[in-house]
Amino acid sequence: MPPGATRAADRYFELKSEIHKKLIGVLNMERVSSIPKDRLRTEIGRVVERLLEDERVPMTTAEQNKIIEEVLDEVLGLGPLEPLLKEPSISDILVNGFNKVYVERGGKLALTNVRFKDNAHLLHIIEKIVSQVGRRIDEAQPIVDARLADGSRVNAIIPPLAIDGPSLSIRRFGRHVITSDEMLANRTLTNGMLRFLAACVQAKTTILISGGTGSGKTTTLNALSRFIPEEERIVTIEDTAELQLQQRHVVKFETRPPNLNKEGGINQRQLVRTALRMRPDRIIVGECRGAEALDMLQAMNTGVEGSMSTVHANSPRDAFSRLEAMVLMSDIEMPTRVILQQLSSAIKLVVQVSRLQDGTRKIVNISEVLGVRDERVDVQDIFIFERTGVTDAGKVQGRFRSTGAAPRVLDRLRVAGVSINPSIFAEVLEVNQ
Repeated sequence: MPPGATRAADRYFELKSEIHKKLIGVLNMERVSSIPKDRLRTEIGRVVERLLEDERVPMTTAEQNKIIEEVLDEVLGLGPLEPLLKEPSISDILVNGFNKVYVERGGKLALTNVRFKDNAHLLHIIEKIVSQVGRRIDEAQPIVDARLADGSRVNAIIPPLAIDGPSLSIRRFGRHVITSDEMLANRTLTNGMLRFLAACVQAKTTILISGGTGSGKTTTLNALSRFIPEEERIVTIEDTAELQLQQRHVVKFETRPPNLNKEGGINQRQLVRTALRMRPDRIIVGECRGAEALDMLQAMNTGVEGSMSTVHANSPRDAFSRLEAMVLMSDIEMPTRVILQQLSSAIKLVVQVSRLQDGTRKIVNISEVLGVRDERVDVQDIFIFERTGVTDAGKVQGRFRSTGAAPRVLDRLRVAGVSINPSIFAEVLEVNQ
C-alpha cells in the first residue's frame, strides 16, 4: 500500500476507534442486551451519527454511512470480517495478519483490501469469537478451535506460537446443500458414476471419502447421504458439526475439547462407543483423524454396515496407510496384518476427491477394495478422471472414464435388490472447458 494511502487508512481507523470508544461510553449495556437486534441497530446508528457530528470531520453521506455500518459491525458483529461473512460466494476467510486478509472464491485464493487497525484489534475480534462459545484464548491456551453461530469452523492461533501476530482462519459453513444435479452440472462426476455410488449407498456398502484440505470431502459426503433410505436410523459424529443430512431419523454428536485444567474433554472415540449403544443403522464419522479409527472399523465389522467417513489422503492407497497409522494410535496392540484385514473387510469403496489447479473439484477415483496383498490393502480403480492438459484460460482438461474392471460389489447390489445398468461402465465424459 502506498505511504499516502497507509496514512489515510490509519486516520480512518483512528476516527472509527474514537467513535467506537465514545459509543461504548454512552451506551447502557444492560438496556442494550434487552433490545431486539433490528431496533438496536437503528438506535445505535442514530448515536453514531450524533458522535460524527460532534467530531466535525468533513464527510460525504456515503462515507458517513460506511463508518456507521463499520462501527455497528464492531459493536454487534465481528468488525472488518462482517462484510466477508455476509458474502455467500466466499468459502474460506484466511487472516494471516492484521493487514493481510485472503478469501477463497470458487476454489481460488485472493487478497482483499480488508484490514484491521493493528494486532490488538485483530486479537480483540478473535477473543470476541471465542467468548461467544464459552472459551478463552491467551498465552496459556494460544490455540482455539471454535464454531460461529452459522456453523462456520474457526481456528485461531496467537503469540507466542504465532510469530507475526494473531492468525485466524474461518471455513464457511455452506447453508446450501449441493444436490446431485448440481454436482453433475459442475462436472464433479458423471451420471454413471453418480448412479453407481447411489446404488452402493442404498445397498449399505461402507464408503470412505478421501481427499486433501478443501477438496470437497464433506460436500461429497452430504451429497451421498441423500441416498440413505429415509427409514434408517443414522448417528453422526464430528469434531465440528458440518454435515447436513436431509433424513428425519438423525442423531448428531459433536466432540468437546478439554477445559484449561485438561478436564471434561469428549473425543470421537468415546462418541463412537456411545453411538454403538444407540441402535444405529449407520454411523457417519465426519472425519476420521485419530484412535477412533479402531472403534469405527470394529463397528463396521460387527453389523453397522453402510457407514461412511472421510479422511485426509492423496490417493485411495494412501488413505489406508493413514487409517493404519490411526489404528496404531489406540491403546490396543494389534499386529499389522490384523489391522489390514480389518480395514479391507470393513471398507468396500474409496471415493477420492480433489481440488484441481483451476479451483474445480472432481471425483478423480472410485476404487474398490479387493483385500490384502503384499502387506498392504489392495484396491482397483473402477472410475477415474484422467487429466490431459490445461486450456489457455487455465482450465483443466481431461475425461472421466471407466477402467473396465468388473466391480465385485455388483454381487452385493444384486443380493440387496438394487439394480444398475451395466452401460454406465462404458461411459466416457470429456472435460474441455
